[in-house]
Amino acid sequence: MKKYYAIWLIIALLVLSLTVSCTKIHEQKHDKTEIKFWHALGGPLGDALTQLVDEFNREQDSIFVRVISMGNYQALSQKLMASLQANNQPEIAQVFESWTANFIEGNVLVPIDEFIEQDSSFIRQMDDFYPVFIDSNTINGKIWSFPFNKSLRVLFYNKDAFYREGLDHETGPKTWEDFKLYAKVLSKDHNGDGDYDIFGSTFAISAWQFENLLLQAGGQIMNEGYTKAYFNSDAGVEAIKFMSDLLNIDKTVYLSTGYDGQNDFLSGKIAMLESSSVTYAYLQESGIPFNLGVSAIPEYKNNKSIVSGTNVAIFKMKDKKKEKSAWEFIKWFTDTKQTARFSEMTYYMPVRKSAMQENNIKTMLNENKGLADVYAMLESAEFEPQIPEWFELRKYIEEQVIEKVFRGLLQPKNALDLAAKKLNTEIEKNKKE
Repeated sequence: MKKYYAIWLIIALLVLSLTVSCTKIHEQKHDKTEIKFWHALGGPLGDALTQLVDEFNREQDSIFVRVISMGNYQALSQKLMASLQANNQPEIAQVFESWTANFIEGNVLVPIDEFIEQDSSFIRQMDDFYPVFIDSNTINGKIWSFPFNKSLRVLFYNKDAFYREGLDHETGPKTWEDFKLYAKVLSKDHNGDGDYDIFGSTFAISAWQFENLLLQAGGQIMNEGYTKAYFNSDAGVEAIKFMSDLLNIDKTVYLSTGYDGQNDFLSGKIAMLESSSVTYAYLQESGIPFNLGVSAIPEYKNNKSIVSGTNVAIFKMKDKKKEKSAWEFIKWFTDTKQTARFSEMTYYMPVRKSAMQENNIKTMLNENKGLADVYAMLESAEFEPQIPEWFELRKYIEEQVIEKVFRGLLQPKNALDLAAKKLNTEIEKNKKE
């Protein structure tokens, strides 16, 4: 009996010990200020975010960040609007610049400027951020949000296919004309039916691709004050015609949707794929069955490019301690070490210049000259118009301009003029309201 009594006593003490431990853990968790971070990243990108947030939480004694994925940006936008109406918004969320403009009107954001102004040590670090990221988060002279996941367009190519055809497999096509020539050489009609079954590349219907080509042709999306469309210029026509001719005249490129282009690239159906820099992470996760080349997108009259991706914003809270905690997390995440690691894991662009001197980034870029050329484009990168009207028009441009021109239903100039008229009308209408 003494033996059994001793065993039960040990068990009771263990249970008591575990209860006390769990209580302490529970108390510790509630001692921390919890902030919710809503995002839309998935796959290896979401995994990288979770890994870094977990690290932040382990290091912190007073803050706990709970990451909540909304699946995609459309769902994130809808749920943010619903949460704001119910006064149940998260402390932090990913936002596009055009969303930020709407949130400013709704008076639901805390300007990031307010935190920076109270943080003298951080003020001295502002010059370390790439200007394009700070400028794109500045509206009416105030920094309202902060750069988070930013990407550039990249050209991926099959080095083995290039080598077999005697093309420069170390650097890839450098200009629009090079791309056109390479696409022709790489396209093959293996079954002899008169149509290509292996193609140089594929295009998705993408406003982002059009924007890059427009800038490289010497054009602009809008005027400086965002009051008038400029994309229906000769440069805009040239940009769309370049894509349309490859599709409909050369026929060395075909249309694809979703992840079809990525899958066709991996299967060898195409030899070149223009996509976001973060596609690199997905390609590596899938396994690449050939020697992969990476380069900056081919250039024309200049090498300008548009950055894409979201920023993070802090929403107004009754508890000001939560707002301050949200800023502490953003500071940590955008610090040199963290932005370099996030870039290394995801191929999103680092938001600080000093990240380029981190050993992991230096090693990565030294081993891949093409990727180094992509990162160098940050110095001359631009951003999209920050107004809601432009964000709404992007889909129109894809469906009513690019797709209709590609399918021969409209001429480039006519299609662009219709889109410009629509944008200008919306801007004037909203000014009067």
